[in-house]
Amino acid sequence: MSLLETLIGPITSIIDKVIPDKEARDRAKLELLKLEGTQEMQLIEARLSAIVAEANSTDPWTSRARPSFLYVIYVLLLTALPMGLLSAFSPATAQDIATGMNDYLSGLPEPLYALFGTGYLGYTAARQWGKIKGVER
Repeated sequence: MSLLETLIGPITSIIDKVIPDKEARDRAKLELLKLEGTQEMQLIEARLSAIVAEANSTDPWTSRARPSFLYVIYVLLLTALPMGLLSAFSPATAQDIATGMNDYLSGLPEPLYALFGTGYLGYTAARQWGKIKGVER
């Protein structure tokens, strides 16, 4: 069974949840089935295979890169809690910190955000594939 055949079930369930219109949902599923076996789908399958191989790598630097990046993002999001407390005691300081963080994050290039999104989705797909295959729990 190919990687694509393994992923069709989860992808169609995502389509069912994301697209509320039944007719549009059916069209999306039909397009997915039309893609199967095409060169474009083979390209997608090759990319997903590379992601899975990278996630299953025994090299700790390779296999932990995506989760480590996600931990950094989680820490950034969790800083909202102490910032909320700080703003109760010193609103001006909290505002200055928030302004500094916004300036820093605005200075990051857009491709970096696209890379994060791609990495996050790729990691999620690789984990899902591993669970379906019974390799991961």
